[in-house]
Amino acid sequence: MPALRVAFGRALPYPWRVTNRDHPIRGRGAWLNPSNRFDRLIYEPAAEEGPDGDEELRPSTEFFRDNAQSIINFNDSPDVNFDAGINPYRGCEHGCAYCYARPTHEYLGFSAGLDFETKIVVKEHAPVLLREALLSPRWKPQVLGLSGNTDPYQPVERKLKLTRGCLEVLAAFRNPVGVITKNHLVTRDIDLLSELARHQAATVMVSITTLDAELARRMEPRTSAPHRRLDAIRRLSKAGIPVGLLMAPVIPGLNDHEIPAVVQAAADAGIQRAGHILVRLPHAVSDLFESWVRTHYPLRADKVLHRIRETREGRLNDSNFGTRMKGKGIYADQIHQMFRIACLRSGLDHRFMPALSTAAFRRVDERQPELF
Repeated sequence: MPALRVAFGRALPYPWRVTNRDHPIRGRGAWLNPSNRFDRLIYEPAAEEGPDGDEELRPSTEFFRDNAQSIINFNDSPDVNFDAGINPYRGCEHGCAYCYARPTHEYLGFSAGLDFETKIVVKEHAPVLLREALLSPRWKPQVLGLSGNTDPYQPVERKLKLTRGCLEVLAAFRNPVGVITKNHLVTRDIDLLSELARHQAATVMVSITTLDAELARRMEPRTSAPHRRLDAIRRLSKAGIPVGLLMAPVIPGLNDHEIPAVVQAAADAGIQRAGHILVRLPHAVSDLFESWVRTHYPLRADKVLHRIRETREGRLNDSNFGTRMKGKGIYADQIHQMFRIACLRSGLDHRFMPALSTAAFRRVDERQPELF
């Protein structure tokens, strides 16, 4: 396992913070580090104080150890279809420009911008904590969402294998899990997901926002390319694992016109259901996304931002339960209707994703020898 720097609740101090870059950084979704909304004091370095050369242009990713005491998080949001979830990582190297999870990094003393994708907090004891939680008599078997905040298959998972460790625990206990990812690496764990699927205890939703490789490279710089995500769907489906499409987010004026093509491509690859989420830009994400779209698509920027506001009652974000993932107004309704028709035309109305079941759940304590 690579060496991890230690963080206790807040970030370790580092000597300077880029706050006003005016051009993209190759391989990163953000090049700004806006001030943390919880900080009272903000240090703005003079230009000559920053490091010179490539280190500034292409910052490396740092990893921090999270000494978490628990791994299962609970939520009461009516917009999310599971009540409990696991996130082995905080922050995400995928660097998606629109990511709604970016502001959660501010609770750690980091920025929602470049920090979110270059300073990753690792819950290295996640599998152990999960086993302890499922062994507890207080645990009532229920579906666990694997993701929900950051992608469980971001690049460092290839080395650390924390997501795989959690799946090994879930497979042993036969506790149902719903995985959400936009990384082809999920296919590495087909063996565990297949075992869970045998007990109706696993589903995977693969997120595909566009079939345009160039748009994906700019918008989601360290994710798997669109054709690789379609390949992941094919492999999961062939292995008998219930798999679906999550087109998240749909960004009005940028990728909404691709809805029919994305749904059809995913249906051809073997999905059993499809869902979508309208883009949401909470807190610092709204400024970060506006900077991103004006830089990469200057001729379309005003149209994109105007249409997002059309779906958010004149704002770039709506944080209210019930509408934050759907939007309001005529344009939002048109997007939902387009998606519904695309699903009908792709034959998805005749395919069904089986409901996850806790019937096969069992408590497995490796410390106790088997009687038979």
